[in-house]
Amino acid sequence: MKNKLQNKIDNDALLREVVDDVKNDQLQQIWDKYGLFIIIGIALILTAAVSFESFKGWQTRKAQELSNAYSVALSLQSQGRLDESLEIYNMLAEKATGIYADIAKIQIANVYLEQQRQDDAEVVLQALIDDKSASPQIKDIASLKLASYKLDDNAPAEEIIGLLTPLLKDEGGSDIARELAAMLYIRENNPSQAKAEYEKIASSETASDDLKTRALDMINLLDETN
Repeated sequence: MKNKLQNKIDNDALLREVVDDVKNDQLQQIWDKYGLFIIIGIALILTAAVSFESFKGWQTRKAQELSNAYSVALSLQSQGRLDESLEIYNMLAEKATGIYADIAKIQIANVYLEQQRQDDAEVVLQALIDDKSASPQIKDIASLKLASYKLDDNAPAEEIIGLLTPLLKDEGGSDIARELAAMLYIRENNPSQAKAEYEKIASSETASDDLKTRALDMINLLDETN
């Protein structure tokens, strides 16, 4: 009985050794056949990970550089060094992408206005409005600024209302656009329509307190003069 048990143990040990040898042979065959591809695969995985981290780092550095450049341009503009600030804004508009480029174009228009170059400012804003790749929010801002410039410049009513109409299509339209529209209606001797726009502002849930106060004051003034 003892001999049989010992024989079984020896046989099991031999079997495990054979299995281990077979496994090692299989692994060696696999390595011999695919070892290079395994190394390349690991290298690619490591390279991809490093590249992704490098790309994230590059993006962060680029965003910081753009932010710094924009801050410098703003500082120069506030100091009245308009030509220098304009040079940086133009660089950002040409070389940056996304929101930085769009905001730079808005600031270019602002500088042009400070330089009494309203025609140039309007050209920049109109181009931004027509740019399909520009941010919708920035395009709305450009529309408001251009409408405001045209209102100050006594431009034809149809040009101004054409800029404001997309913002006034629904009840959630821009409150500032409504104020500009009301001012236009006053200029065009249409007080009832102006009052209607001011009333929408006064009841708006999104209008600022200052804007609502102005609207209420204008409503009272219109009531007194009619």
